[in-house]
Amino acid sequence: MDRLTTSGQAAFTPPGITSAAEWQTRIDLAACYQLCALFNWDDGIYTHISAAVPGEPGHYLINPFGFRFDEIRASNLVKVDRHGNIICRSQHAINSAGFALHGAVHAARPDAACVMHLHNPSAIAVGMQGPGLQPLSPYALRFYSELAYHDYEGLAMSPAEQARLTASLGGHPAMLLRNHGSLTVGRTIAEAFVLMQTLDQACGLQLLAQSACMPLRQPSEAVCIKAHGELVGDRAPEGRLEWPALLRRLDATNPSYRT
Repeated sequence: MDRLTTSGQAAFTPPGITSAAEWQTRIDLAACYQLCALFNWDDGIYTHISAAVPGEPGHYLINPFGFRFDEIRASNLVKVDRHGNIICRSQHAINSAGFALHGAVHAARPDAACVMHLHNPSAIAVGMQGPGLQPLSPYALRFYSELAYHDYEGLAMSPAEQARLTASLGGHPAMLLRNHGSLTVGRTIAEAFVLMQTLDQACGLQLLAQSACMPLRQPSEAVCIKAHGELVGDRAPEGRLEWPALLRRLDATNPSYRT
């Protein structure tokens, strides 16, 4: 069917999609998956990115289990409820155990339009370190006093661990899951992605600096506080300018995410 976008132009949405807003969310979420593949943040068919369906409280979109990130399209994302039950016609299954983390975060954080959980190597490596992420670069300073940590408890996530994880996360925008991976929460899909990109760069630079086996110099606490304030600005959702540029990069090489 055809619907009108806010610009007045016709936009195609396939049968079964409830609104143009859902279709746009599907496009953005599929782009997020494909960008992660482009940045080599994917882990085969594992890890997940979820997004809340606009206008449908308690409904979320997630990747079909068994698909690589570069295979995700707007049309093959699966709609589920808070508990991971599929609520729309789909020929695909989901990783219910994998959605447990996402469902818990979405329920605990009403602002969580998008939850990204990845096994990106740099973030795992820094999460293995006792001190965690250090204030060594502008990327790291974005998360100064705003990065949460959660200790590894094994593969299966019980309801009790869900409660512990969301308590650890609190209102923070990002988290390092010790010995496991990374997590970001965005008020938009663009914000969740840009936060993850910043966190990954911060972790990568820390590992690079440590590899030189030389003493590391940190800014003073006063400078860290000042720089963090400058980086977060007015607290508007991040990624507003970066996201269109990222989509242009995808569109130039593989616009299949839009289908």
